Amino acid sequence: MVVDHVYGGRISSLSIHGHELVVGKTEDPLNWGLYPMVPFAGRVRNGVVNFAGTTTQLPTTAGDHAIHGYGFTSSWDIVAEDEIRFEFASPWSWSGSVTQRFAVTDDAIILTMQIDAVDRQPVQMGWHPWFLRDIGNGHTAELDFTPAVMFERDPAGLPSGNQIAPTPGPWDDCFGELASNPTLRWGDLTLELSSTAAEWTVYDEPAHAICVEPQTGPPNQINDDPQILEPGESTIETFTLTVQ
Repeated sequence: MVVDHVYGGRISSLSIHGHELVVGKTEDPLNWGLYPMVPFAGRVRNGVVNFAGTTTQLPTTAGDHAIHGYGFTSSWDIVAEDEIRFEFASPWSWSGSVTQRFAVTDDAIILTMQIDAVDRQPVQMGWHPWFLRDIGNGHTAELDFTPAVMFERDPAGLPSGNQIAPTPGPWDDCFGELASNPTLRWGDLTLELSSTAAEWTVYDEPAHAICVEPQTGPPNQINDDPQILEPGESTIETFTLTVQ
């Protein structure tokens, strides 16, 4: 595992049994590696966050919307061998920081992300892995994914407020109430994904990659129903990738 603290605090390489699992660096920081989504995950409608009388305009980098926070486009500071940190700054209107920690065991990689608030603020976080469909072992990735609900999208591609039964893929959608942990299989190499984050977005439209993204709420939740941190409060989530 290689962590690139300069290019968005992301995992830039993840090799298991000699096979690279994530998409390598591209010109667009949205489209490679395994990166943190913070201080929001998914799209934000029109790039606008309204909170406690403050209106914050974020860069609209996904059509009319903002997407995936801005930690993934920023340089992070090295705190320790297994720990990096990023201080919130413009265009975010509230002070705070986020810390990532990385742990490797015999059969798992454990990622931890912690937000520490200085100001009262809305927060959301998650991870965005770009898993390769073809890792060179003669097998194409197969995803085992069994959600009970899907967040219905409105004409702008954001949650309408309704939850529906999952429709057939391909998907660029957010889901909840999973029957079991998502699992990716490349022949006899299996990667089980688990997270303390409750929702998952699956983006499997690209021919070369599958994105299976744990996040603490659906797109635009930073406006619709945000988690709120008071000054001095923290929140922490984990994402575990277990090799079977």
